[in-house]
Amino acid sequence: MSDPSIRQRKLDHVALAMSDAAVSTRDPGWSDVTLVPVTLPETNPDDVDLAATFLDFDLQAPVFIAGMTGGHPDVEKINAALATAAQTHGAAMGVGSQRAALVDPDLVPSYAIVRRHAPDAFICGNIGISQVLEGETGTDVMRRLIDMIEADAMAVHINVLQELVQPEGDIKPGGAYDALGELVAKSPVPIIVKETGCGFDRVTANRLLETGIAAIDVGGMGGTSFTLIEGIRAATADDQRGARLAQTFSTWGIPTACSVLEVRETGLPIIATGGISDGLQAAKALSLGAHLVGIGRKILAAAVDGPEAAVEELGLIIEEIKISLALSDCRNLEEFAARQPVLSGQVALWQARDKNLNKGGAD
Repeated sequence: MSDPSIRQRKLDHVALAMSDAAVSTRDPGWSDVTLVPVTLPETNPDDVDLAATFLDFDLQAPVFIAGMTGGHPDVEKINAALATAAQTHGAAMGVGSQRAALVDPDLVPSYAIVRRHAPDAFICGNIGISQVLEGETGTDVMRRLIDMIEADAMAVHINVLQELVQPEGDIKPGGAYDALGELVAKSPVPIIVKETGCGFDRVTANRLLETGIAAIDVGGMGGTSFTLIEGIRAATADDQRGARLAQTFSTWGIPTACSVLEVRETGLPIIATGGISDGLQAAKALSLGAHLVGIGRKILAAAVDGPEAAVEELGLIIEEIKISLALSDCRNLEEFAARQPVLSGQVALWQARDKNLNKGGAD
C-alpha cells in the first residue's frame, strides 16, 4: 500500500541534503591530517594504480558513492546518474533505505534502476536498524531487498539520534547485537553496518565484530547531518520538540577522521564517510586506515544535473586521489598505506586516546 508520507520524506531528504543548512558545523578532521609531501617525486599521476579489493570485489578506485536516495519517482534519475558514474569509474555504490519500496512496491524502480545502469559495479543495499530490531528483515524480506538491486552486500544503517529527532521517528534501542548476529547468519550477502552522521566508537565496533559483520561505514560527523535535516523538517511541521532537540544535539558525534582511528583496530574493512568533498580529503582518510572513502553530498549535487556531471565529478575526485598519491611518490594504495600522515589538533588527541586505550587506560 502506498504511503505518501514516506515518499515525501525521501524527497525532503534529497532536497535538504544539498542545502548548506544541513552541513554539520563540526570539522570532520581533515584539516588536522597532513600528508607528508615528497618535494621531487618520481611518480606520475597517470601511473598511479588505485585498484582496490573490497569484500572480495575488485574496484578500479577505492571510492564508495554513499547510499543516499531512492523511494520517490523523482529521484529515479538521480540514482541512474550515480550508477552511471559508478559503472564508468569502477567505483562502489550504495542506495538509500529500501524500506520505502517494501511498504510501496511502486517505488521499486527508483532503486532497481541502479543495477540497470551499473551492471558491473559493487552495489550495496540498505535497511535500517529499526527494521532489524522490529523483526522486519526475515529471510523472504532480505531476498526481496537483495534481488531488488542484485545487491553484492547489504548495509544496516544506525540512526538513533535521527530517529529521536525525526517527527515520524520510532526506535527502541536494545537487543541490536543479537538481532544483527541473526541477520548476518541468514543473509546470503555480507552485512555492512553504517552510521549516518554521528560516527562509530571503538566499543560498539568491537561488539559488532562478534556478530560477524563484514565491514563498517563510520558515517562520521562533519558532513551532511541528518540530525539537522530532521530539525529543519520538524521546524517546518511546527514540531518544536524536534527542532529543539536537533539544535541541542547538532554537534553530537565523532568526527569522521577520529572515527576511523576508533575502529581500525577491529581489523574490519572501513568505509570513511562524512565530510569528504574532494580527492585530497579522500586520500587523508585512506592514510588513516580507511579501505574505501564514501562520497555523498558532492556527487549527489552533480547527479542532480545528470549522468555526465556525475561522471565528471567522480572522475575529478579520483584524479585528485591519484595526484595525492603521486605527490607522496606512491604508485598504488599498498605503498601509500606505508606512509604515515602527521596529525594535529583534535585528530592527534583522538590518536593519543586510542593509544592510551590500547595500553589499558581508562576510557
